[in-house]
Amino acid sequence: MLKNFTRLLIILIFATTTAFAELVIDVQGVSQPTPVAIVPFGFEGSLPGIPLDISAVIKGDLLRSGRFAPMAESDMLQKPTDGADVDFDDWSVLGVEAVVVGKLMQQGGSDAYTLQFQLFDTFRRKQLIGFRMPATRTTVRAAAHRAADMIYEELTGIKGVFGTKLAYITAEQQADGRLYSLMVSDQDGENDRPILESKDPIMSPAWSPDSRQLAYVSFEGSKSSIFIQTLRSGNRFQVSNKPGINGAPAFSPDGRKLLITLGGINGNPDIYVLDIASRQTKRLTTHRAIDTEGTWSPDGQYIYFTSDRSGGPQVYRVLASGGSPERVTFEGSYNARPRLSPDGTRLAVVHNDRGNYRIAVMNLERKALLVLSSGRQDESPSFAPNSDILIYATRQGGDGVLATVSADGLIRQKMASGRGDIREPVWSPFERF
Repeated sequence: MLKNFTRLLIILIFATTTAFAELVIDVQGVSQPTPVAIVPFGFEGSLPGIPLDISAVIKGDLLRSGRFAPMAESDMLQKPTDGADVDFDDWSVLGVEAVVVGKLMQQGGSDAYTLQFQLFDTFRRKQLIGFRMPATRTTVRAAAHRAADMIYEELTGIKGVFGTKLAYITAEQQADGRLYSLMVSDQDGENDRPILESKDPIMSPAWSPDSRQLAYVSFEGSKSSIFIQTLRSGNRFQVSNKPGINGAPAFSPDGRKLLITLGGINGNPDIYVLDIASRQTKRLTTHRAIDTEGTWSPDGQYIYFTSDRSGGPQVYRVLASGGSPERVTFEGSYNARPRLSPDGTRLAVVHNDRGNYRIAVMNLERKALLVLSSGRQDESPSFAPNSDILIYATRQGGDGVLATVSADGLIRQKMASGRGDIREPVWSPFERF
């Protein structure tokens, strides 16, 4: 069903006023995406009109995955909103393999709703999912993404990431200089908002394991400092402002520590572990080479980092408790910016591929390196929490844009906007309920 991979071009344009304004998504997916039907959802309530086109959100999520071909509403022979009214013969004759029906029900006249949906296998003529969840006008979009996640996982066996978020940096040229913004949005670019805006550069955003905080580097005051900011309240606090370099923060799996890069005045940059509560630091690397861009293994046992101690940038790892680092990457003259997949099986790097800087993934067991991207200046890879997709920054028409690629390299997207450079994307972990 999902085989014979070739280029499938889909262009979606969303007219919004967000940082992804006029978002253009170019999807390279499978040549035979699974045909599905997302029937328009019904609405039962006293207020006029449904507060959100839920079926459009679910359809958009599945379409952008590159694995599905949702049917056009005009081609549907029936539009049921309840599973009892689904005629399997009508859907089977159209070649639809799965159909989703549902409705949003208002509780009295209040801002309380119940989202109900059902997923059916049309050929086996059976229900695969039947689910209800509460929602409000402000959370109904998140509920629609959650429904899409459940549908995607049921049909593919891969956990969906439609309900997750992205953080990234934008840089806009203004009359009085550049404005840098640390942005957070839904994974589809909706609901974006600035977490911090500054005339001074912002770099290296990193999610906390519970998705409630971001660490980042700010150059306010003409020097680098590392901050942690709580998203809901906007409160932030400085955790490192030592002389010289303060860079590349990365949360530990338990959220209590940060990996940071310090140095540059009395020695080369090295990797340190910072205890967030006490602000105490422990030095992990002591080589005369440049050691930077540290990241934790998902189990917290190892630290992976970039070092030029072998003559060029390569990835090394060291026990989190300390010890002698060992080299991890050997293919090619340049491998940097290591990031581990959440399942711990793969390592993403920026790899020099015949003079082009591209995103590559190495299977840690087989040590095989697979180049995934095709740009000339691709950077900042970040795994989705399901380990199946990566987001990264690339260049298009002189501007920085975001792109995603599946870990096998077969499904690709580009997300371009008209708002200057977009850079350093990081994908949030799954939300903890």
